[in-house]
Amino acid sequence: MEMRCRCGDRCIKPISEALKDIELFYKPCKDCKTEKIKKFSPLAEQINLDEIDNYFGSCKCGKRQLDIVMAHVLKIMIDEGIKDKKANLRNSCVPLVTPGYPNDTVPYLPKGCLVILSNEVDKKCAERIIKEVEEVRGVLKGDIRKTVGVKDSDSNPHVYELLAGCDLRCDIVQTPYGALGTYKYQREIHIEFPQIKSPKIEILEKALKDYDKPNVLDCTCGPGTLGIACLKAGARKVVFNDIWNPAIETTLVNLEANGFPVKLSGSEGELIASGDKFEVYSMDVRELANYLDKKFDICIIDTFPGVDTKEFVEAAGKLGKKVVVI
Repeated sequence: MEMRCRCGDRCIKPISEALKDIELFYKPCKDCKTEKIKKFSPLAEQINLDEIDNYFGSCKCGKRQLDIVMAHVLKIMIDEGIKDKKANLRNSCVPLVTPGYPNDTVPYLPKGCLVILSNEVDKKCAERIIKEVEEVRGVLKGDIRKTVGVKDSDSNPHVYELLAGCDLRCDIVQTPYGALGTYKYQREIHIEFPQIKSPKIEILEKALKDYDKPNVLDCTCGPGTLGIACLKAGARKVVFNDIWNPAIETTLVNLEANGFPVKLSGSEGELIASGDKFEVYSMDVRELANYLDKKFDICIIDTFPGVDTKEFVEAAGKLGKKVVVI
């Protein structure tokens, strides 16, 4: 399957390539500049806003400190009347770094590695940010407190609005079976922030220890992270499923990107795609038992925060020996 980003650029590449020198990706060089900006104090009281442009805080290595980049974004929001002159970095917008990789210090950003999320920004401001702030690749309008996606076939989907650029991000996830990466269009797939140890992976690891090469059903796979981790752990077979079409689209991309070639089904039906040791479906988890006659060793349920999982557990219980809610 060909991996192509919606924006037409080469945003998607094999995760093995994305992982090369990843530990140095956000590290400063010896000449990088540090700007101590107080996040809760008005930016305009700390820096002359007229001085902020792409040269402000820049280094010959091509990187700028995240706080400097955010100051540049906030300056444009103030110019455009989105924010007033008392605005500070903490209440400006949400920075989503890509690739998402845990750092113990403030990251230094190269070009095109930041997606901005704001509930206030408009299209004119977004286009100006893309044009003037080289580190920003995409600008989204939305509320970080509202999870994007769809719960089940009885629910309406919620998405953010892409105002400018490209919102594709890659999250690097560490697992006991090796690092993996998941691409996500953040207007459609829930946002997760990188952690050194993923609580979801830790729960999954405990479940996998009880089985040797299990058959796994990832009932609500999202972008495919947990199911791909199972493949990397040596599962005999993994079935991916999600009712949200954008989640299935990114699952297919992420399988390919992580070294699991995908073959599209090529016909109308419930089976979307398959490959060595995996299949991909797209339906309500409550209907899966009508299409899958196999009994799985493990059924994984990973829903939105706060969702009542009772119906999901009941449906998965018809298909698996062990239901793991994550």
